[in-house]
Amino acid sequence: MSILKIDSVSKSYNGVNTLDKVSLEIREGERIVILGPSGCGKTTLLRMIAGFVAPDRGSIFIAKEEVSENGRIIKSPEQRNLGMVFQDLALWPHLSVQGNIDFGLRAKGVSKIQRNQRIREILELVGMAEYADRKPAELSGGQQQRIALARTLVLKPQLLLMDEPLSSLNQELNIKLRKEILRLQKKLSFTLVYVTHNREEAFAIASKVVLMSQGSIKYAGEVAGVKEYLSKHI
Repeated sequence: MSILKIDSVSKSYNGVNTLDKVSLEIREGERIVILGPSGCGKTTLLRMIAGFVAPDRGSIFIAKEEVSENGRIIKSPEQRNLGMVFQDLALWPHLSVQGNIDFGLRAKGVSKIQRNQRIREILELVGMAEYADRKPAELSGGQQQRIALARTLVLKPQLLLMDEPLSSLNQELNIKLRKEILRLQKKLSFTLVYVTHNREEAFAIASKVVLMSQGSIKYAGEVAGVKEYLSKHI
């Protein structure tokens, strides 16, 4: 079943095309990695899926329901049942780990008993149960990544969007967190849309890779096909 459909989406800023007639369809449970250099439009596309940016032209559908079209956001980010992990993580520095994870649940009106149960479960799942009372500044970079994931996944999104989430980590931590993302995706069965400029990272995570350049999709397919395409064209 299609969970996300992007239909001929275009976006320009100050007369310069950022996205040019981009179309893409993603099925439930897929791990889609959008791969490309800085400035190719991949983050703009992710922000459109999230509902932070409206396309100038074209439409976006989530679970077959139109959420954006032709310069208009029909459904706001909080109405799209998706989660997003940003490059800077955006953890609240004044809140504990538990407080960070609790924030979204409180906003959704989840009862205190249910919130506490879900926080315990997600912290155990990401291996951070003993850090519930720590502040973000007291955690390592890898631990902060786990909390950013936990804060998003506790809301049970149907789509998880990740924008260069591992770019600030050293190679050892990067590889470790890739494996963690794959484990969580398998366990929780969410659909993943992941943005990176790192080929090795993309090939390790993806079930399908979408190559972007200069605002358009150049190739989309399984990892083996993408590697073959790159060997011939770049």
